[in-house]
Amino acid sequence: MATAYNRLFGGCRALMAAAKSSAAAASAKSSSVAASAKSSSAAKSAGGKTTGITKVLPISPQLGKFLGSNEASRTDAVKQVWQYIKLHNLQNPANKKEIRCDEKLKTIFGGKDSVGFTEIARFLSQHFVKSA
Repeated sequence: MATAYNRLFGGCRALMAAAKSSAAAASAKSSSVAASAKSSSAAKSAGGKTTGITKVLPISPQLGKFLGSNEASRTDAVKQVWQYIKLHNLQNPANKKEIRCDEKLKTIFGGKDSVGFTEIARFLSQHFVKSA
């Protein structure tokens, strides 16, 4: 009976040891993949071409005055607009999806008194110069 017990649970220990070593190897592999992804994104931002919403583009004079620059990426523009909204407490407290525009925001949001937070990207896209 003892030999059957050892065969059954002794083999289980061997399987558990193999599982531990493969889990450790998988963990090491995933951390090396994450490190290489970070280094490739750092290399891309350092010298590679950026495309899409991270590409720096010329912007309209109204948005340029708001951001303090004559070119920006779409992501940076949205981030800075949200920082301004949070800093000046312009979200409607009753409906957080609504932004109450002050005079500075009205210049980039088409003169509207309030906009929905989903409309921000649409209004900002009008201020980016379309490339041919």
